[in-house]
Amino acid sequence: MRTAQFTEPSPPSGTAAHWSVGEITVHRVDEVPLPPATGPWLLPAATPDVVAGHPWLRPDFAGPDGVLRLHSHSFALVVDGLRVLVDTGIGNGKTRANPAWHDLRTDYLARLADIGFTPGNVDLVILTHLHTDHVGWNTRKVDGAWAPTFPAARYLTARTEYEFWAAHDMDEARRAMFRDSVLPVGEAGLLDLVDVPAGGTDVADGLRLLPAPGHTPGQIAVQVSSAGASALITGDAVHHPVQLAHPEIGACVDIDPAQAEATRRALLARLADTGALVLGTHFPAPTAGRVVAEGDGYRLEPAT
Repeated sequence: MRTAQFTEPSPPSGTAAHWSVGEITVHRVDEVPLPPATGPWLLPAATPDVVAGHPWLRPDFAGPDGVLRLHSHSFALVVDGLRVLVDTGIGNGKTRANPAWHDLRTDYLARLADIGFTPGNVDLVILTHLHTDHVGWNTRKVDGAWAPTFPAARYLTARTEYEFWAAHDMDEARRAMFRDSVLPVGEAGLLDLVDVPAGGTDVADGLRLLPAPGHTPGQIAVQVSSAGASALITGDAVHHPVQLAHPEIGACVDIDPAQAEATRRALLARLADTGALVLGTHFPAPTAGRVVAEGDGYRLEPAT
C-alpha cells in the first residue's frame, strides 16, 4: 500500500535522538517520561532484586533504587518517499483515568516540527496496537471536536487488532479513548486495516509489519530495512530492557500472557547477535540498542 510521495527534502537530523538504519534516519519524538510508579505497576515481577542482578540496567534503564524507568515517545522516519510516524503517544487535553496520562499539555507537535514533520505533511501513521498511550495524538481538538491530527495521512493498524476491540466489551475509560482517538480517524476515512500474516507484510519499500500478538491480539512490530541494515520497533512486545534478561516477565495488562512471552522470546531470538537495532517504544534514553545473548537471556547493548 502506498500514499502520495512528498517532494520536499528529507527532514534534518536536528538535535532529537536519532539513529541511522542504512540510508534511513529514525528519530525519537519525545512526549513524556512516565512516573516512577509505572514500573512496579506495569511489570510487577521486575523487582529491585531482579534489577540488581543485571548491572547493565543501571543507570539508564533503572534508578539506583532499582525502580524501572519508562518513557512515552513515537518514532518518525522517511522511507520510500513517505514521512512515517510509528505510534502517537498519549495526546494532549484528553480525559484519562490514569493520572499520568490525564489532560497532558506537551510540546509533542513542536518536537515533530523540529525534525520536519508537521500535521499536514505526515503520509503514514502506523499504530502498533490500540492502547491509550499509543493512539493519543491520532486526534486533536478542533473547534470543540476531536479531529485527525494528520489529515493527509493514512492510519494503519492490524485488522485483527481493530476487530478485537470493536467487538470487545470495553470499560468506559477505553470506550472514551476509542471515541476521542480512534473513531474520528475512521469517520474521516483515513483508517486502513491491514491483514498481517505470520511472515509479515510490506507497506512500503523498507517498511514491514510483523505480527507480535499477546499484549493485544493484533499487535504488530515494525521492521525498518535499508542498505543491508535493519531495525525493529517493538511496540509493547517488549516494554522495558529488563525483559531481555527475563523474557518471562510480562506486563499486568497483557491480554494473553503466555502468547506475549512466546512472542517476546521469538523476537529476541531473531534479533540476538545479528547487529540489528531494537527501538523500544517505552525504553528511556538511550532507547536503541542491539540484543546480545547473555546467560539464559539477553542484554541490550546501547547504540549511540
